[in-house]
Amino acid sequence: MSTRRMTVAQAVVEFLSKQYTVDTVGGSEYRERLIPGTFGIFGHGNVAGVGQALKQYQQLDPSIMPYYQGRNEQAQAHQAVGYARHTRRRQTFAISTSIGPGSSNLLTGAALATTNRLPVLLLPSDTFATRAADPVLQQLELPYAYDITVNDAFRPLSKFFDRVSRPEQLFSAFHHGLRVLTDPAETGAVTISLPQDVQAEALDVPEEFLAEREWRIRRPEADDDDIRRAAEAIRAAKRPLIIAGGGVLYAFANEELATFAELTGIPVGNTQAGVGVLPWDHKFSLGAIGSTGTTAANAIAAEADLIIGIGTRYEDFTTASRTAFQNPDVKFVNINVAAIDAYKHGTVLPIVADARKALVKLNAALGGYRVGADLEQTIAAEKKRWNRIVDEAFDTRHTPLPAQNEIIGATNRAMDEQDVVICAAGSLPGDLHKMWRVRDPFGYHVEYAYSCMGYEIPGGLGVKRAALAEAAAGGKDRDVVVMVGDGSYLMMHTELVTAVAERIKLIVVLIQNHGYASIGSLSESLGSQRFGTQYRVLDKEQHSFDAGENLPIDLALNAESLGAKVIRIEPGEKVIAELEQAIRDAKAAPEDTGPIVIHVESDPLLDAPSSESWWDVPVSQVSELESTQQAYQTYTDHKNRQRKLLG
Repeated sequence: MSTRRMTVAQAVVEFLSKQYTVDTVGGSEYRERLIPGTFGIFGHGNVAGVGQALKQYQQLDPSIMPYYQGRNEQAQAHQAVGYARHTRRRQTFAISTSIGPGSSNLLTGAALATTNRLPVLLLPSDTFATRAADPVLQQLELPYAYDITVNDAFRPLSKFFDRVSRPEQLFSAFHHGLRVLTDPAETGAVTISLPQDVQAEALDVPEEFLAEREWRIRRPEADDDDIRRAAEAIRAAKRPLIIAGGGVLYAFANEELATFAELTGIPVGNTQAGVGVLPWDHKFSLGAIGSTGTTAANAIAAEADLIIGIGTRYEDFTTASRTAFQNPDVKFVNINVAAIDAYKHGTVLPIVADARKALVKLNAALGGYRVGADLEQTIAAEKKRWNRIVDEAFDTRHTPLPAQNEIIGATNRAMDEQDVVICAAGSLPGDLHKMWRVRDPFGYHVEYAYSCMGYEIPGGLGVKRAALAEAAAGGKDRDVVVMVGDGSYLMMHTELVTAVAERIKLIVVLIQNHGYASIGSLSESLGSQRFGTQYRVLDKEQHSFDAGENLPIDLALNAESLGAKVIRIEPGEKVIAELEQAIRDAKAAPEDTGPIVIHVESDPLLDAPSSESWWDVPVSQVSELESTQQAYQTYTDHKNRQRKLLG
């Protein structure tokens, strides 16, 4: 057997450069490089291992494994997740870190990837496997378990975890790791811990380990008997409703879904991850569903007797904390590639299958079936009512500070249909879910499974990287627009420096509202009076941040100091017109302009239209605050409508 003498780190880098995903959709085959590049921040744990290997291959041929800088390990994971989402899980990045804080900085990124079921390959360095130097700098020591290191914290956050304590273990570790990385049902963070001494150790690596390898994305067929039973349930339903999640997009099933809705007349509500499954103005698209949904989707959901969940994990926002479906006889047909989701709500009609393949079979099995004309009339009336509500929210002009609704409307109008909007946390995700008018299946990316503050800029940068690769391969030219509030911006704005270094045009609409608008509104509704949610100077007598002056911070100047081009929109009567023009100007700028930050202030007390729905956040059962007492009464009224939803 032919072998090559090389270090573990060199073997890892070359191995990863030769891995490809192969995907067959609708008779067309796609072959993509699984790991198109590696992020890394170097310290003593990886500089002589993975760092040396990346430098060596850069000198031999930069295309073997391109290296990308980042300013924070967590942000690098977010970039990889954004890239994976836009490539529909066919590609992602590897991330190398040093030991100690370099590794633990990845923990939030790991949780986010796994919660969103998006692949990312994490390669945190670890302490000496030989313990020759013990303890080393940044080593965690536990007196009761000396084999535990910081990296063991990745175990519950990862879909796969392994530690390469001996060089020979890298073969099985990476084969099994990439098996999980490319698994449509079980993907997420794949973490392979690399002790710093093992990275630099040499071994004889078989050439077959370094040869090109293809990982075929499995798209399981639906069982014929499951399809038959589901078709029977659909034919028996009077008011069925489809809830479409991200699984529809990952299966490239949006066209089959449109066919299904048009043939049957069954309306479609979408989750956060499912925005884009249908254009917003499609006849049978009800838009967002649940706590951050449209009144149209929630009105239909309340009376639905059959829910057809396709590619959704039924997050509590989707089910309005199990109050959305009030028909006492409601049943569930769940189509999902992941069994854990297919069986949710105790359904007796799970279909564990690829969404597209299941819809192809259902379309054939339901030939001639169509819902009653009364449901179609209700759909049209409810859509018309909601569209009027959104039009009013977009077109009302508050001065001198606009409502966030107006800012969303201006951004939506200024963007082209193929452009991508990015968000993750705060009040923006809910408002975007309700009101964003999407036309392209790739046009919306809101990270809402983990809803991680700070995701927006690095996640958007990851999406932009994927969009640039898409355009270079002959696909659509897409601008990527990040919408972020001041609270999330302050969490992780440092990746603007990464965009500056690579001259990547990322457009950032930075909304300054002097605090946490989303939690402020929630706090008020729960009787906690917006406590701790405003950015104010400390009142030392009351030890309160609630009533002092606004902090004298200038986030526009901050972004400018990081090298970004900044456009300030001043308060006044022309805010919305100037914002819309600023976005158009940013879109017209050359691709090598670097990041463009558009700074605009808003009034955080002007809310979005109501979804006529609910989200379960417990209220104190006893309190001396009258506001909390009143909130608890409202809470108990909603709790009485909560259901187990078994069926």
